[in-house]
Amino acid sequence: MKRKSSIPWIHRWSRPLIAGIASLGAVVTAYLTFVKFTQGTTVCPTKGCDIVLASPYATVFGLPLALFGLIAYASMVVFAIAPLLVNSKAQKQLRSNLENWTGLLLFAGATAMLVFSSYLIYLLVFEIKAVCIYCVASALFSASLFILVILSRDWQDVGQLFFTAIVVGMIVLVGTLGVYAGVKNPEIANRAVPGEAGLRITTTSTEAEKALAAHLKQVGAKMYGAFWCPHCHDQKQLFGKEAFSQINYIECDPKGKNPQPDLCKAANVKGYPTWQVKAQTVSGTQSLEKLAQISGYKGSRNFKNSLPTP
Repeated sequence: MKRKSSIPWIHRWSRPLIAGIASLGAVVTAYLTFVKFTQGTTVCPTKGCDIVLASPYATVFGLPLALFGLIAYASMVVFAIAPLLVNSKAQKQLRSNLENWTGLLLFAGATAMLVFSSYLIYLLVFEIKAVCIYCVASALFSASLFILVILSRDWQDVGQLFFTAIVVGMIVLVGTLGVYAGVKNPEIANRAVPGEAGLRITTTSTEAEKALAAHLKQVGAKMYGAFWCPHCHDQKQLFGKEAFSQINYIECDPKGKNPQPDLCKAANVKGYPTWQVKAQTVSGTQSLEKLAQISGYKGSRNFKNSLPTP
């Protein structure tokens, strides 16, 4: 009697391992999504995490990039555990079909995440030039998922698998380049108006915003930004046109209006906007309440404008 060959341990445990790693990735991206939505600061040994979250690359279609990562990781969890939920022998064929289809979906998803994570690491090293432990962890999770998916089963058609990887990788890379093509768009400079860098400030200021702006100027607060930065425009909108005219704003992009890139370099500015208030440095769009708090402002806080909601 011919003995039935044993199933390799990696085949038996690959899906639980994939689900576990993807769950860790979901926790990390959920945390970053929360921080981004609340405009808070991360628990991080360096300032790199907040610098990355404050960069224009951290927002896609007006939403936190981490939110899309959360969706991707959650999808991988579902694909991994779906066949494991079918235990009945009567549904053996259903489980087999689920393993085949979800196996392909896991491979496509892992490939897409690996390519996108690799591009994000490139941005960290060469564009943002900051270290974010959460981003590095997510990249490691993506690489681990890709390896586990490859080892999770005996793939019958390696050629088709390779072709799928090429197609998915190209689609993700082209799509990513397209999404980020407008991050540093010099055409925005053509829409600048006299006295402003970038898009026009459309909000108005109340006495509270004006008083806070005057106080920030008095204590020597500085806002570093770039004319193309959407978060910088959000910050300007919070103050309103009249109040922001009093802010000591420093343009960091050489192509902007009245640029002072040397000051930005000397201040070690790596993300926009960056505020320096009383020897304290904070990155990202700040609520007027927080600026009032860290600057010691004692006046009216009946501010008209608030942070944009998702």
